[in-house]
Amino acid sequence: MSTPIDLTALKERQKVAWASGDYAVIGTTLQIVGENLAEACDLRCDEEVLDVAAGNGNATLAAARRGCQVTSTDYIAALLERGQDRARAEHLDVTFQVADAEALPFADESYDAVLSTFGVMFAPDQDTAAAELGRVCRRGGRIGLANWTPEGFVGQMFKVLGRHLPPPAGAQPPSNWGSDAWLHKHFDDRDFLLRVTRRDFNFRYRSAAHFIDIFRHWYGPVHKAFAALPPESGQALESDLADLLNRLNRAGEGSLVVPSEYLEVVITKR
Repeated sequence: MSTPIDLTALKERQKVAWASGDYAVIGTTLQIVGENLAEACDLRCDEEVLDVAAGNGNATLAAARRGCQVTSTDYIAALLERGQDRARAEHLDVTFQVADAEALPFADESYDAVLSTFGVMFAPDQDTAAAELGRVCRRGGRIGLANWTPEGFVGQMFKVLGRHLPPPAGAQPPSNWGSDAWLHKHFDDRDFLLRVTRRDFNFRYRSAAHFIDIFRHWYGPVHKAFAALPPESGQALESDLADLLNRLNRAGEGSLVVPSEYLEVVITKR
């Protein structure tokens, strides 16, 4: 019999990873995803909106720009500070609060819309995180998600990382959230109405080497992977990442444009 995974220990390791580097360097390039999600959820002025695992606040800003009353949450305080800086620069009134996606400190049915862009999908206890999104959303409200798919570039990148630095046995891949079947299982048709759209986000860098340099310094999971590997193994990881990037590059030799598929999900609570 396999030993059950220690989700608490896994979460602590994840916190260290996401707090390393500076996710905001990467996160700000993803702003268009938050804007598209806000439109897909048809956010209205004065609606109460919760951004879960908000990172540096892409969905937060998108909702606040549409006149919503926004609470932005993450379990990494430093990331919320970066979101707060961005909101302050735009004179947007947002509440920022440290909170765990698996134990949201809010009452049942508190929000008209609950959003997460490439955030809640990384929660170790996926069942609990999904249940929390449904719990705090009002009936008739919307849950809006942007989740990387297993088949897309980011899903493949995490598979490359996993080959070089295997995750703990029993850990569920974050890309589960990018599966239609998984979403329908956790947001069943009796209580939720799902609308799923496949989209691409284009990563734009000078070259594969430029992408890897940025991600190994600033993107927590990649940063920690390189830090944990001895030099020769790190070179092998770099080579495999470069192969993946060059294979998916649609810009030719002069630049790097890599589409990465994600699911734009709008879930209406019945």
